[in-house]
Amino acid sequence: MSEEKNPAEELNWEELKPQLIKLGLELGPLVLFFILNGRAGIFVATAWFMGAMVVSLVLSWLILKRIAVMPLVTGVVVLIFGGLTLYLQDDTFIKLKPTIVNMLFGGVLLGGLLFGHSLLRYVFGDVYKLRDEGWRILTWRWTIFFFVLALINEIVWRNFSTDFWVAFKVWGIMPLTLIFSFVLVVPVLNKYAPSGEEA
Repeated sequence: MSEEKNPAEELNWEELKPQLIKLGLELGPLVLFFILNGRAGIFVATAWFMGAMVVSLVLSWLILKRIAVMPLVTGVVVLIFGGLTLYLQDDTFIKLKPTIVNMLFGGVLLGGLLFGHSLLRYVFGDVYKLRDEGWRILTWRWTIFFFVLALINEIVWRNFSTDFWVAFKVWGIMPLTLIFSFVLVVPVLNKYAPSGEEA
């Protein structure tokens, strides 16, 4: 009788550890933003959010020896729009940040597609191996998703309270992204992997 393997034993913790650290570094500033908004208001939360983003990027560099493109761009936009929010005492700027970031990512990917290039391949080509058609489909899906996120952010911040917007930003976007990934990304990674290998 063969012994059943414990699922935990099959996990490669050395490969999983950097992903967990990355997730923690990305979620940490958002959770802090949510907590401080509830306790001290949007302007105090924005100031701490800016500081936490800088700390997150520095820790990413020190621990993981690299800073991914998306957190870096997001961090720069947070500092710019957060600074405008504090200087002008107008929370519109920090609320616009997700719209700007998502439009930027969607626009860059769309621009690459219009010139016949899948820019996702340059970012994730070392992680995922896909046939050309797979990269093209994946890039289109992420492009549309970024634009949808930008639209959702505009609807939420313009029609609901600041507290609701902060809660949605922290607790709504991540589930939406996970659902999108499982439903529309993972099948592409599996279907278009070379030699029928599963991603």
